[in-house]
Amino acid sequence: MPNILVVDDEAPIRETLKEILEYEQFDVTLAENGEKAWQLVQKNDFDVILCDVKMPGIDGVELLERIQALKPETPVVMISGHGNVELAIESTKKGAFDFITKPPDLNRLLITLRNAIEKNDLVVETKVLKRRVAKTYDIIGETPAITKIKDTIEKVAPTEARVLITGENGTGKELVARWIHERSTRANNQLIEVNCASIPTELIESELFGHEKGSFTSAIKQRIGKFEQAHGGTLFLDEIGDMSMAAQAKVLRAIQEGKITRVGGDKEIKVDVRIVAATNKDLLTEIENGNFRMDLYHRLSVILIHVPTLNERVDDIPLIADKFLKEICSENNMADKSFTEDGYQALKEVNWTGNIRELRNVVERLVILCNKNISGDDVYMFSNPAQRGSDPFGVVDEYQTLQDFRDWAEKVFIERKLIQNGWNVAKTASEIDIQRSHLYNKIDKYQLKRR
Repeated sequence: MPNILVVDDEAPIRETLKEILEYEQFDVTLAENGEKAWQLVQKNDFDVILCDVKMPGIDGVELLERIQALKPETPVVMISGHGNVELAIESTKKGAFDFITKPPDLNRLLITLRNAIEKNDLVVETKVLKRRVAKTYDIIGETPAITKIKDTIEKVAPTEARVLITGENGTGKELVARWIHERSTRANNQLIEVNCASIPTELIESELFGHEKGSFTSAIKQRIGKFEQAHGGTLFLDEIGDMSMAAQAKVLRAIQEGKITRVGGDKEIKVDVRIVAATNKDLLTEIENGNFRMDLYHRLSVILIHVPTLNERVDDIPLIADKFLKEICSENNMADKSFTEDGYQALKEVNWTGNIRELRNVVERLVILCNKNISGDDVYMFSNPAQRGSDPFGVVDEYQTLQDFRDWAEKVFIERKLIQNGWNVAKTASEIDIQRSHLYNKIDKYQLKRR
């Protein structure tokens, strides 16, 4: 229920407005003067404030100025029995949402209130969305590999050099591309993204270069391609290693000549785009196998940036996990949570085959399922729930003999204890009550290694 503050020094008007607004399903708070209203505004959040202009002490205009300074997103509707054009203009200049004369027309008052509430909701939603978008542009990490990437971006971004980003799925190649665009001279124009792997081969040319009406069966109208959309900005070609040879030839021509031709058209169109490409494939191997053009590779790889896997920069994992932890708690309106020291250590010990994407999913799972302090045992339990505890009989079914199952259980038990003790063999042997030499034999038998 929207919360309305009514500020007026005339009791009959306050009570009348209260009765009307409560009938219309508003929650109404009353203030008999500017001082009382200011105290309420400092302690509470209101969806809209209805404020009389002429009041003793702090008048409506002064109260409006204070509200604008403290809570500029709160809409203030000024009401006055002394309405004139100059007063309305002055109030609007100082930030009032609207100006209504007494006695107020009921229909206009209700429309104004609902418009003000809708505007307030949009403002709040926009701020939330901007914060969420801004979060995605952070490259978190202090390891040498990440520091090198940041330094390279700072040098390369202001230039027009084409960049080829390599790395496994989920490592953050798209994030690197965004950093390059945001720090370039083209940042005020668009960054257009194309995932070459997700577009069927027969449609990739239409997607990139556009098509004319009637150029093929389903071309019922003209379409502007990604190259034209990115004119003046940056075109990010993700998974370019999956692009067909025919499309590669047209991309090469577009890069060389700065011109494209729509599918089914004969007119050359000039395009000014900066190309940033990414791939999870070894393009030199693809060239040897005849799947990628060498001339296009050399055009794209003026600057090469390789994004390491998460397993190659485990010291960054606590920083990244903390960032995800705060974001997820905030997005879900949950109380802040934190990792314990052994929680961080356990995260480092996980084999992150899905890289950053997998880490975020695991952190979200931990936030939802765990208590305030997330421990190493929590990480071990929930980092791969499909294999750890969700279906114990499924694990049993994998083994045919009791001895095989015993060996598996012993291996898992010893490895877990070693991880918990930071691979301190002496401490682990004492804790599980076996001789140190016996534990070394078990480590050799099961080929246990510290990751």
